[in-house]
Amino acid sequence: MQQTSKNKLVITDGSRLMIEAMAKAGADAFIGYPITPANLLYSYSAARMPMMLPAPDEITTLQWMTGLSTAGKLPVTATSFPGYALMLESINMAFMMEMPMVIILVQRLGPATGTATCGAQGDLMLLRGQISGGHQLPVLCASDYKDCWTLAAESVKLAERLRTPVVLLTSKEGIMTQRSFDLSVLEDIQPVVKNRYSKSEPYVPYLADDSLVPEFLEVGNPNHQVRTTASTHDTKGILQHSTPEALANTVRLENKANHHLKSYTFFDLDEQPGANKLIVAFDISANAAIDAVAMMREQGEKVSLLIPKTLFPIPDDYYEIMDRYDKVVMVEENMNAQYARILFGHRLPSKIATVGALGKMITPQEIINGGK
Repeated sequence: MQQTSKNKLVITDGSRLMIEAMAKAGADAFIGYPITPANLLYSYSAARMPMMLPAPDEITTLQWMTGLSTAGKLPVTATSFPGYALMLESINMAFMMEMPMVIILVQRLGPATGTATCGAQGDLMLLRGQISGGHQLPVLCASDYKDCWTLAAESVKLAERLRTPVVLLTSKEGIMTQRSFDLSVLEDIQPVVKNRYSKSEPYVPYLADDSLVPEFLEVGNPNHQVRTTASTHDTKGILQHSTPEALANTVRLENKANHHLKSYTFFDLDEQPGANKLIVAFDISANAAIDAVAMMREQGEKVSLLIPKTLFPIPDDYYEIMDRYDKVVMVEENMNAQYARILFGHRLPSKIATVGALGKMITPQEIINGGK
């Protein structure tokens, strides 16, 4: 480590920054089953989190996380596509029960087990449709090491504030590569305040005010009965088939993430006056896009850059920004332009160009060439 009065340079990786930030933000348990390339997150959590439970498989991981969440803990796990696929039913359960938790999804090359040591950005379609009924979980995406710190903390606070599972998306190169980093650029993190129901009236577990977020109370408390369920239910948590109250509760779940979207819309925008071309890139590909934009500007071309960090629900800001440009180049490390097609549909508008890759990272020159 090299340290001066103004900086604190260390050799580190995104995994360590994420786990440290989550612990500082108030995550108090890590449940996991080791899987490449999320192994470092598992390893660091064993040393850093107040509680660490190694689960026998990914299904058990999410079941234990949900149980801990009902007991008032704020659990975290980390996995990759094969593990996430096994978690899906339990993620839906946690969504319906409105249990705060964070799932770090480290993307790697698929399909199926694919290539565990090769990165990718191929899980966007999965995340878009993971909840039955098309409901959306908040999905944040880190593009650099500073994001690994700030967005990790934000994901923990968001899970608590909205009473929901939150996905923090990254990929192999973004989470495992070690490099020098100046820790002095990181802001202090304050732990999230865990508000709990404290009134004397009987607790109604799914009764929400205008925030659309019900007050939380852990099971086993000495004052109130707490009922939770993953089936269609009314505000008291009683199973119902399709009564107006039960269906209204499901509608509230649909609206909750969007209602608060402005408060967790994160993106970087570097707009150059007079530019008519916009590069859009996220995750590790954003680093190549930054270099590509610098190279294009050096050659006299006017170009702007958008780095989305809140991927779902999709903020209206992205459409408003892209509408200002005659040409938009979408950069993502997959072969089928997943995020571009989620944003614009299967038949992309003529002004949308895509730059993709399979089994390798995208270079700045490929972005420059793809934007011509």
